[in-house]
Amino acid sequence: MEYTGKKKYHRRRQFFRAWTIVLSTLLLIGNSILYGYTAVQAEEIPEELSNLHAQSAVLMDADSGRVLFEKNGYERRAMASTTKIMTCILALERGDLKSMVTISKQAASQPKVHLGMTEGQQFFLEDLLYSLMLESHNDSAYAIAEHIGGTVEEFAGMMNQKAQEIGCRNTYFISPNGLDAEDEKGKHSTTAEELALIMRYCLKQSRETEAFLTITRTASRSFTDVEGKRSYSCQNHNAFLNMMEGALTGKTGFTTDAGYCYIGALSQEGKTFIVALLGCGWPSHKGYKWEDTRALMRYGLSHYRYREVYRQYTFRPVTVKGGHIPGQDSFEETKLPVQVDTGGKEASLKLLLRDDETVDVSYSIDELLSAPVEKGSQVGVITYSLRGLTLREDTVIVTENAVQNTYLWTVSRLFSRYCMR
Repeated sequence: MEYTGKKKYHRRRQFFRAWTIVLSTLLLIGNSILYGYTAVQAEEIPEELSNLHAQSAVLMDADSGRVLFEKNGYERRAMASTTKIMTCILALERGDLKSMVTISKQAASQPKVHLGMTEGQQFFLEDLLYSLMLESHNDSAYAIAEHIGGTVEEFAGMMNQKAQEIGCRNTYFISPNGLDAEDEKGKHSTTAEELALIMRYCLKQSRETEAFLTITRTASRSFTDVEGKRSYSCQNHNAFLNMMEGALTGKTGFTTDAGYCYIGALSQEGKTFIVALLGCGWPSHKGYKWEDTRALMRYGLSHYRYREVYRQYTFRPVTVKGGHIPGQDSFEETKLPVQVDTGGKEASLKLLLRDDETVDVSYSIDELLSAPVEKGSQVGVITYSLRGLTLREDTVIVTENAVQNTYLWTVSRLFSRYCMR
């Protein structure tokens, strides 16, 4: 009995030792996979972008909206005065540039940086938009918001609605000027990727793109209040406009919480890039945002070029079970012709790609259909994707009808075949 007990004991030890080895091995494999993946990710960071200062950064292709590079690009952060690109585009879309804005006590009391307006004073909306975008005046932002929305709260609601329409899901606006703020719904914040999406809207999708560019590219602007009693002069603080050929537009920002921020765009060699930076240093590192912006823009210009990736496809007809094409007299197998339907899109897909990037093109077509089948019915799809991101989908449709075989039609065909010879 004693021997048997010792034997069972040793078996247990061997069992637990074996499981310990197995678990340890699995753990090591898991760690290897994990750290191997991390290493691969690290190797994918280009050397010229390995020392970016920004806590969050995005390089976006403005034409497609595709993120070409990101560093914590999907993390929410305070955005400071980059907020004002949304304030500006909304005011352009919803307001009349020649309308008069009456300054409230709340607008006049906004902290620096401010224009220095007084309660009851009046300005033309157009002039305040230059004040907003060139000097980043907080009182002008507040006055514009009240003028367009009735209240700042209503205007913030418009900002959030527009952000949703653009495709932003992690952006929340509380103020029109970007000062650090928080309420019961969260902090005034966005992500670098969504900030880039908002700039893309301003550049590529808004009906007020030209007005937006005219304002944000102006070097200086002088104006008076409506009564002409006081004069004001604004200088553009977007230094990037003079740093690189093709610089289009941009907006700086800084708060204690956000740090230095920047959103800007450049068009060169037929390519348009957007750079978004959040948390790009704190005093005394004001120049970090310019270093990062240039590094990202140069990377885009050097490594990306347009390539045509669209493919012309011709597919075999699709078999239809239990049906026939109207006018068909035989019992031969029914086949419906098909064609690619681009949905009105051009039969072309030019994408900004690195030399090592390949677009995957896949398709799926129904091999057998059951009657009835209506002309124009979708029977397949062609998908263009890159790294799991769907870039475009074209449908494959039938170009003729197929009606269901009826008893009368079948008898009629049989009669024709065997009795009319």
